[in-house]
Amino acid sequence: MKWEKLGKIITPNTSLFWNQTHAMLPTADHVEGDIFRIYYSGRDKENRSHIGAVTVNLLESQKVLDITEQPLLSPGQLGCFDDNGVSPSCIVSLGDRKLLYYIGWKPRCTTRMSVVAGLAQSVDDGKTFSRVSRAPVLRRTDREPFGIMTAPWVLKDGDHFRMWYVSGVDWVHADLPRYNIKYAKSSDGVNWVQNAVVAIDSRNDHETSLARPCVFKEGGIYKMWYSFKYAGANYVMGYAESPDGVTWTRMDDQVGISRSATGWDSKMIEYGAVFSHRGNKYMLFNGNGYGTSGAGLAILHD
Repeated sequence: MKWEKLGKIITPNTSLFWNQTHAMLPTADHVEGDIFRIYYSGRDKENRSHIGAVTVNLLESQKVLDITEQPLLSPGQLGCFDDNGVSPSCIVSLGDRKLLYYIGWKPRCTTRMSVVAGLAQSVDDGKTFSRVSRAPVLRRTDREPFGIMTAPWVLKDGDHFRMWYVSGVDWVHADLPRYNIKYAKSSDGVNWVQNAVVAIDSRNDHETSLARPCVFKEGGIYKMWYSFKYAGANYVMGYAESPDGVTWTRMDDQVGISRSATGWDSKMIEYGAVFSHRGNKYMLFNGNGYGTSGAGLAILHD
């Protein structure tokens, strides 16, 4: 597996109040022909995250055709789980309805943050979104009590839905959580059965973070791209495969994409989101600073 980087396609647009910094967690949605809408998270001057989108021609991906002047989803009501920010994680098209799974951000007192998954929907082909509920779609349980159940990736698989998501394991200290990737299932994409099933776990105590899973099913094999890092280090990309979507084998040495020698993604590469178009696979990803430097696009050469 070898990914060819095609360049940076999104940079923060400071003319927009919601995009003063960051182009974080890029997420692709096919519009028509070679046209894609790419949702991402920008931050305002108060460092609160909003979800907006650019429209691009995938064959001319460094040329932005359109950008949402107003955010498609903004922080939630004061006191809700997402009142400090929202970031896209995955979009699922179901006929004339689109489900946008997102990350809700909330600062805390004893620990740095709580990040929990929310759900919004669109019935006008992704032009506007509204929350399905003011409550998150994942919940704290005795086996997941730490306030990190987030970054969901959802597949409609047969007659049910499958989710892989980031889940807190513990807090090393107030600024450093540890988290792995867990699995949940649902009959409707809204109500989820959480049994704290671990899909991808840390190799050791020094590997603190496994982030943003992206799952692709091909030829009966489930393939997952994700980010991982060790304490004090920066993110790199990882890869795993599974025969059933539950039991996974890490194959990080086969991921085929890494940090560049210089430039906007030379310090870190993370938050990959893989999608297919006209027989090719593409990956959206972030670089330095968790999206402060923008978002890029790569194409897979097998």
